[in-house]
Amino acid sequence: MAWRCGGKSNAELIANLCRAQIIETPAVAEAMGKIDRRNYLPGRPHPNISYADSPQSIDYGATISAPHMHAYALESLAPFLNRPGASALDVGSGSGYLLGVLHHLAPPSPSGGSDAQGNGKIIGIEHIPELAEASKENLQDDGLGQHLASGRIEVHTGDGRLGWPPGAPYSVIHVGAAAPVIPQALIDQLARPGRLFIPVGEHSQDIWEIDRAEDGSVTRRKVMGVRYVPLTDASSQWPRY
Repeated sequence: MAWRCGGKSNAELIANLCRAQIIETPAVAEAMGKIDRRNYLPGRPHPNISYADSPQSIDYGATISAPHMHAYALESLAPFLNRPGASALDVGSGSGYLLGVLHHLAPPSPSGGSDAQGNGKIIGIEHIPELAEASKENLQDDGLGQHLASGRIEVHTGDGRLGWPPGAPYSVIHVGAAAPVIPQALIDQLARPGRLFIPVGEHSQDIWEIDRAEDGSVTRRKVMGVRYVPLTDASSQWPRY
């Protein structure tokens, strides 16, 4: 079972996800291995908590998804990130963990520029300003400060349901909370080709893959049932706002 994949270290966690065939490709295993999940949890808790295969609170009413869900998402998105210049948007980027993994999974353009599939950037959008700032600190602590400084990785504060149009189009878009319906704005910001990975539903939730082909046509596929926190506005998530 996926929730039995936890370990006493980041390496053991990933090895267990591979053993359970949740991680299936070497590229995903390597990228997840380069980002230490513990560095993205408040207070850097004991390894038994940091590397448990379960969601964890990151404060402000937000969570970091369970490692097995990150692995499923990365396996889904990886085929769209395997060319230089591919770009990614993480909606509800929270702790910044997935931004770090996506950075390692998507090869940067040798020229630092873009291609037809994207702009070569890894962009997070988070509607809680304190989380956005904390995610930058987490990425810096994990050795990715130079990539924040160069603009390869960006973190913005805003309503992720609207995407981040200045960075579009995106080779992949990952959404870390369940939307009641699929936001059209996110589909519109997909590159050609591109994939959106999003949990959808209020009571009963499912992961959907939304693919945009090179000719602009869009196909949708239901992948599996899940349970995520809702994709909402900042004031609903955290009453202070």
